[in-house]
Amino acid sequence: MTIKEVSERYHMTQDTLRYYERVGMIPRVTRSASGHRDYQPEDLSWVELAKCLRDAGLTVEAIVDYVELFQQGSGTIPARLELLRRQKEALLDQRGQIETALARLDKKIAGYEGKIACECKG
Repeated sequence: MTIKEVSERYHMTQDTLRYYERVGMIPRVTRSASGHRDYQPEDLSWVELAKCLRDAGLTVEAIVDYVELFQQGSGTIPARLELLRRQKEALLDQRGQIETALARLDKKIAGYEGKIACECKG
């Protein structure tokens, strides 16, 4: 699969894909005989993981660390697990903050809707 096809499939720019590879967020992508990127299923799995981890709020540095740990082998599974657990906790904290903010907004919206309804009757 070409970089253009991967870009369209995952809604990422080609520059982003090149950047992910350059900094180590994904391992070096398979190349064709002519040297062009030729994404294979394993490469696509790494792109999907990088996208997922970025969407989950992991920093570039944390994702690079994860990839490096993975490449070091199964002895790093506890470290990878800890990295993911820490991010899950951060997301749960963030979700709590968002839920609190939504509840507050709902209360404000209901108050304003009530005032508008009273003005219409009056």
